[in-house]
Amino acid sequence: MSLHITAASRLNSVEEYYFSKKLKQIAALKESGVPIINLGIGSPDLAPSSETIAALTESAANPANHAYQGYQGIPALREAFASFYAKHYGVTVNPASEILPLIGSKEGIMHISMAYLEKGDVTLIPNPGYPTYSAACSLAGATVESYELSASTGWLPDLKALEKRDLSKVKIMWVNYPHMPTGAQATVEFFTELRDFAIRHSILLVNDNPYSFILNEKPMSMLSIPGMQDVAIELNSLSKSHNMAGWRIGAALGKAEFLAPVLKFKSNMDSGMFLPLQQAAVKALSAESAWFENQNRIYRSRQKLVFDLLDLLDCVYDPAQSGMFVWAKIPATFDSGYALSDKILDENAVFITPGGIFGTQGDGYIRISLCAQESVFSQAIDRIKNHSNGIS
Repeated sequence: MSLHITAASRLNSVEEYYFSKKLKQIAALKESGVPIINLGIGSPDLAPSSETIAALTESAANPANHAYQGYQGIPALREAFASFYAKHYGVTVNPASEILPLIGSKEGIMHISMAYLEKGDVTLIPNPGYPTYSAACSLAGATVESYELSASTGWLPDLKALEKRDLSKVKIMWVNYPHMPTGAQATVEFFTELRDFAIRHSILLVNDNPYSFILNEKPMSMLSIPGMQDVAIELNSLSKSHNMAGWRIGAALGKAEFLAPVLKFKSNMDSGMFLPLQQAAVKALSAESAWFENQNRIYRSRQKLVFDLLDLLDCVYDPAQSGMFVWAKIPATFDSGYALSDKILDENAVFITPGGIFGTQGDGYIRISLCAQESVFSQAIDRIKNHSNGIS
């Protein structure tokens, strides 16, 4: 007889991550012989630089490098992040106290939520936006309120409309620019207004910034806005920009007083990052602009094929969007992005992400990842053109 042990009630506030469930369905279809083309998930298929890989293997070969590490990362890694921010964003941060390396920036979302939020607090999250913001805040016990983004405002929040709401209990506002899933970019003017908004209402801003180097001519950090460091933390990651998603390397950047509670929570939840990974990340962060330019040549070529695919589906998109996805409005003949996604999966064995998983404001959209070889996009186009599912 097995025990009946109930899960914690906090899990009632979240669901299994959509992609976790969808990958199981796709795996089952593949096992049954259906050759699924997955254009849904943004996991870079390109490799890190050869110098980064060499640094990892050289460090891992040293028997002395396999011990536990400190919670704040090695000084060389913090200095590398500081140099990266100075060189590419024009931002000055103190590597000794204003940078906290993370085991992926997704970890940072949870750590920040647990360090700052509790029952009675309110947090603002974007709709559409990364589902982890809502999940982490809910698990921390906070009340989650969304703010709507739309194409009519360039996928930027309407701060004047927000100020008409009761913001007295709002502690954190999550922003994400360049924005996922829409690919929208923020301006200096908007960030300046956002800074003033946060000051007026005593709100801590957290900007999630992993996409700024992908199909973006002018990478920007929110922390480059004068005075922003007094009201904000920024998360960044090597997952997308340096093709190191599985390496789980990110960082939180901000004033020492903002990062101290995060470190306090983190030090009780995990150990320090594997030393060879940290040393390889130092090498990755030293990449010249040519590294990013080369990645973007590949992504631009893929993006053109995705535009061709979307034209076949009669979807509408902004050709100037940035990031490693393409966000597109579905034709009026479909009730939602889910309906179009299901149709393409059932009839053509091609998986495209429905925009509704990112919030109700995404219901009329789909998102396609650029993380596949050009031949894969061409194959998907051929299937849709010829109403094929790839089974001969």
